[in-house]
Amino acid sequence: MFVDARTRRAWLDALPQDAQPANAEDAYAVQHATLHAMRDSIGGWKVGAKTPTGGPIQGSPLPASCVYRSGAELSRGSFNQAGLELEVAFALGRRFEPTGGPYTDEQVLDAIESMHATIEIVTSRFSGWPAVDKLWQLADLQNHGALIVGEAVPYDGTFSFVAPAASFTIDGAPLFDSAPANPAGDPRRLLGWLVNHGVSRGLTFESGTVLTCGSYTGMAFPEKGGVVRGAIDGLPPVQFTLS
Repeated sequence: MFVDARTRRAWLDALPQDAQPANAEDAYAVQHATLHAMRDSIGGWKVGAKTPTGGPIQGSPLPASCVYRSGAELSRGSFNQAGLELEVAFALGRRFEPTGGPYTDEQVLDAIESMHATIEIVTSRFSGWPAVDKLWQLADLQNHGALIVGEAVPYDGTFSFVAPAASFTIDGAPLFDSAPANPAGDPRRLLGWLVNHGVSRGLTFESGTVLTCGSYTGMAFPEKGGVVRGAIDGLPPVQFTLS
């Protein structure tokens, strides 16, 4: 149903009773079945949390066909909705294999090779989104539409990850008006969980895998297209054209 909705750019009103995930494990199984049905590989991962400590962490693999480099042009009509988020991502400098896990947070942090500004396009296959069952959203690749990845800079552990200075605009007009902050606090705390989440399901994180870690700006819904540009101080800016 998810793949058909993507292909036809159609809406789902609800999932049939016998197709509803009963728990997070069901939802994660649907994520991977979706990529398999799309005949797509994993092009990166997203991970996030709603609070700096104590709350649940959730993640999703990203279809390789939905990951782009800065400068891409994407059609607004490709998405049922187009919520825009400015994020920071990390690229790994080594492989993590299922046979070596579980891994410590220190092992994962030591493996970070580079960091990037990213823009995620958030969307849903459900007509009632965001007022949709949380497990349905998790199963739906955690509301993923596309990821635009900025140029790399070497990882710097002294970077201001909790609340960096940032700007997020479309054709020069601001997309947010509050102080940048990640609801998870320091997004690096999510990386160990994500790698272990993946390898526990028999998946390998290859060197160069991009892990994007939640929004600093909330979600913006521009009324029209234009050049979307995100700048986080200390990182090369990331941009794309929403046509």
